[in-house]
Amino acid sequence: MTDNAPLILFVDDEATAVKYFQRAIDSMAPIISAGTVEEGKRLLDEHAGTLSVLVSDQRMPGGSGNELLLYARINYPHMVRILTTAYSELEQTVEAVNQGQIHRYIQKPWEISALRMELKQALELAALRKEHDVLLREKLMVRQMQAVSHRIGSLYTLCTVLGEPVSALDDYLAAAAALGIKPFEPDWLLMDYADLVSIEAHRSGLFGEDLRKKLAETGEEALLSELGCEKAEEKYVFPGEPPFAEFLETPSDAPISGRHVAWLAFLFRLHESGKAMQLKKTPSGFEGSVKPAGNPVSKERIAAWISHFSES
Repeated sequence: MTDNAPLILFVDDEATAVKYFQRAIDSMAPIISAGTVEEGKRLLDEHAGTLSVLVSDQRMPGGSGNELLLYARINYPHMVRILTTAYSELEQTVEAVNQGQIHRYIQKPWEISALRMELKQALELAALRKEHDVLLREKLMVRQMQAVSHRIGSLYTLCTVLGEPVSALDDYLAAAAALGIKPFEPDWLLMDYADLVSIEAHRSGLFGEDLRKKLAETGEEALLSELGCEKAEEKYVFPGEPPFAEFLETPSDAPISGRHVAWLAFLFRLHESGKAMQLKKTPSGFEGSVKPAGNPVSKERIAAWISHFSES
């Protein structure tokens, strides 16, 4: 952010109010202004990365301050929102407060020292919110890494409990990496870490049970059919977007599809015959070629995969 990047957006259709506000506040922080609700929305969208405080008048052509403040609350909830209004518009001010659209309101006509104090406090609150968001994001990243680690650990456990080749896990994780997973983000407003561990354990158990049934009831040809995979000699063609990464990237409460279960079951069957899968991306999907199966996945290799997906 540059030194003159706007921190305050002031929206008022009265040119004298804009001039007065800028004269009173400009030494505290960089300001941009707008004269209509629509122009205010445009500037919010353009400068959302730097703006910390929105100050809006209530009565303006083509819309009200409440409309703009609601737009900011929905799209930029981190922003401190202030309504400036005359006493005759108190009813609309109460409505804005009740709807959670504003942090404070400042009654017109302004008293200069009070106006500066309100904006100083608003800027300080915005800075605290930003610091809180950074710390929360760091916490979420740690929790996300823990969740991914649990999922990879669960896959290793499934291999050993079901008596399946652990070497297949390397192919499974390589395929997920080739597809490019989109890491899920748990909603920490709805669950704490204990809740996450509980729901993840339940999800892994259901996945393991479905996998056990699939291995017991389904042969290789049926698995390939379920995957929509075409086999030509030692080549396997997976059209579209194959189900390579579902267990790793979907939310904790999302069920695992039969196609994804079939994918891991197919890798197990392949490794049982001493073979492994090497994938490459094609214009229409993925193509897999057969290679000799490798050694069981080491703990160092597991740690490397955890780091890879945690940093994705």
